[in-house]
Amino acid sequence: MEGKKVWVRNGKVFLDGELVQADILIQDGKIAGILSPGSGVCPAEDEVLDAGGKWVLPGTVDPHVHIRAPGYEEREDFLTGTMAAAAGGVTTMIEQPLADPPQYSLEILDRRIAAAEESAVVDFAFYGAAGADFPEKIMELAQSGKIVSFKTFLHEAPNGRDSEFIGLTMKNDVEQYQGMQAVARSGKICGVHAENNDMIKAMIGQMKAAGRIHGRDHAASRPAITEYETVSKLLLFARETGARIEFCHISTPEAMEMIKRGKAEGLDVYLETCPHYLLMDDSWLDKYGPFAKCNPPLRDEARVRKLWDYIEDGSVDFIGSDHAPYTYEEKMRGQDDIFSCPAGIPCIEMRVPLMLDAMSKGLLSLARLVELVSANPAKIFGLHPRKGEIRVGADADFIFVDPEERYTIRTEDMYTKSRKSALIFDGMELQGRIKATVVRGEMVMEDGRVSDSRKGYGQLILPKA
Repeated sequence: MEGKKVWVRNGKVFLDGELVQADILIQDGKIAGILSPGSGVCPAEDEVLDAGGKWVLPGTVDPHVHIRAPGYEEREDFLTGTMAAAAGGVTTMIEQPLADPPQYSLEILDRRIAAAEESAVVDFAFYGAAGADFPEKIMELAQSGKIVSFKTFLHEAPNGRDSEFIGLTMKNDVEQYQGMQAVARSGKICGVHAENNDMIKAMIGQMKAAGRIHGRDHAASRPAITEYETVSKLLLFARETGARIEFCHISTPEAMEMIKRGKAEGLDVYLETCPHYLLMDDSWLDKYGPFAKCNPPLRDEARVRKLWDYIEDGSVDFIGSDHAPYTYEEKMRGQDDIFSCPAGIPCIEMRVPLMLDAMSKGLLSLARLVELVSANPAKIFGLHPRKGEIRVGADADFIFVDPEERYTIRTEDMYTKSRKSALIFDGMELQGRIKATVVRGEMVMEDGRVSDSRKGYGQLILPKA
């Protein structure tokens, strides 16, 4: 309602890197004022959101989400995916293409935007698909002003999944180099899935021939060098083409070190990792089999520990969920042969809770957590100053957090359609609970409950020019 005023009161608000007691005045979905507690006059007709003494943190931006509709609604759609986002403290999600078809053209993008506008509970933005199939579409998408970035996979479409990957792959060195040139001309960032597909295909064949088709054999078929070799090549392409590159879901310290050096040399490159790479090692593949299968794979314990050095020194720019939903039946195909099921973990509901728990264990500070899940992705993808920060003029996006509350994850209570495939999270005991999620001044989640009555509330957020 135009002119509606809402107050956030009784909260410890994250401002300028620290928690302070403050009241927040919201008008028309924007932060209109930040005041000392009790200093503002709150008329009886104004709505009050009582934070109950909890932390009030900036709403989070998840820069790596796959919503499968159209084509694979049984895995996820824009309603269930954004309800899951709200439950996980995500106020803006950025959708990476992996649908049927992915948005390699403006026409397809507009259809997906319309689907999201009809159903989304939280705000959203889109990547465009960049591939060797339709290079002429790259500039068209960039100039539309409707995408924040591009995404490409550096391999051919997996068997039987051509329609999901059309216009989304650069499968060899020539296509990748020329693709980077095309994206560089557009001025947009290009997110890449950096693994050496030729090496991986050969190694999977060797594993199968040797009868190694279980659990940790998946990680063995994609050793660390398959990631950092490709990162090394793409850094060279960035130097040669001027391309801006986002290295998605980096899982090895070797690759992180290379990207860190590239940044120091002045390359316009960005580093993402995910909670599962920071908190789980390859032994989880033995325990959970296909439900712990993701690409790149979970790594050995020593590498997992080393990743935290790059969290601490600022090399990692942001943490994405790489929300990759598949049905339980699809995942169960890998029970007897790990190579027979798709790779991916439905993580949008768990990204922020896992990182809050990591913070409670002293693995990172609150200020660093806010950088990684809110401020940095908003800034890098052009959503700031609307998103990612509590400041006057910004969208009134918040999460209320009780840092002391301990609780147990029950996947049956999740909102993602792929909750049964989130088996690795079931029974986890965490500290630091998200009590509410607020998008543009409206409560979309409270005490773990998300109402589908919020369907269609989410808005498309365009990057600033």
